[in-house]
Amino acid sequence: MSVQKKLINDPLKVADELLEGLVEAYNGECRKVGTRSIVKNQIPDNKVALLVGGGAGHEPIYHGLVGRNLADGAACGDIFAAPPPNIVFEATEAVNRGNGVLYLYGNYAGDVMNFDIGAELAEDEDIDVRTVLINDDVCSAPPTQKGNRRGIAGLVPIVKLVGAASQMAPNLEELEKVAIKASLETRSVGVSMSPGSIPATGKPTFQIDEDKIGLGMGIHGEPGVGEIPMTTADELTPKMLDMIVKDFEDDEDVAPLTEGDDIVLVVNSLGATTMMECLICLRAAKDYFNSRGINIHDVVVGPLVTCQEMTGISFSVTRVDDVLKKFWNMPCQSVCFTKMSGRYGDI
Repeated sequence: MSVQKKLINDPLKVADELLEGLVEAYNGECRKVGTRSIVKNQIPDNKVALLVGGGAGHEPIYHGLVGRNLADGAACGDIFAAPPPNIVFEATEAVNRGNGVLYLYGNYAGDVMNFDIGAELAEDEDIDVRTVLINDDVCSAPPTQKGNRRGIAGLVPIVKLVGAASQMAPNLEELEKVAIKASLETRSVGVSMSPGSIPATGKPTFQIDEDKIGLGMGIHGEPGVGEIPMTTADELTPKMLDMIVKDFEDDEDVAPLTEGDDIVLVVNSLGATTMMECLICLRAAKDYFNSRGINIHDVVVGPLVTCQEMTGISFSVTRVDDVLKKFWNMPCQSVCFTKMSGRYGDI
């Protein structure tokens, strides 16, 4: 088993050093806070604050989504590990402006436990905190058990929408409602053809045969619905999108995805999959939704939720109504994700 080469220093200090580099990349817009958090320098008084967070190693998420009309701060864990409660609390204190803090992060046991403890610490200091979990991975549990699902690339459109809503939300309760709606209307499916590796060891996080695809595999290599033979982009794309559409149909909490609906589509590379491959799959996805009369309001494509050098791709679909479109169309900017006003065709 070969060791993956990485241009790093001390493997045990990777998360700290990447955060220091990210702060430098923000060039004065953000600062490091406490042990390992990043926070915007300018957060208006009385704003309902949005705090995201999770393990490092998935850049540009989570801490790369701090910026204009996005998150106000991010608590950063070690590589593929949840941020400890003290880091969550330090970030919460830093973003708090007296009108509450919304936690928005992926549904993983370690993150849930540590953010919950962080919330308890914050509430001891009279900071009002609420949590909305991102659980968009349709392959990790059936619709009747959505609370057990993992959070994967759907966090990008969700954070985008909630970050925009946080600029005008009058209180924490109203922002929580938007976050719940955005999360409920977002579904994702991912696949992987080869693993990423952990910098501390250089060893791959899982094994898969060269002629197989892990269908529904999570962003760390967690099992999905099984392995299928390696295939083409035009064959794989509709297979993945069928799973998303069926999930909307099977979930009693939302309406089926039908003709006339508007969606935001995210085509995400898990790290090593090239833009060439993502664009070829995007072309197939566009044909898929066009044939069903589903309107693609906007597209995001590229490596946004990654797992080091993992080869793989995921599709995320967020259904947007007029309210969510308003939040989506607001411009946003961070080091890792920038979107202009409206759609490209509207500019």
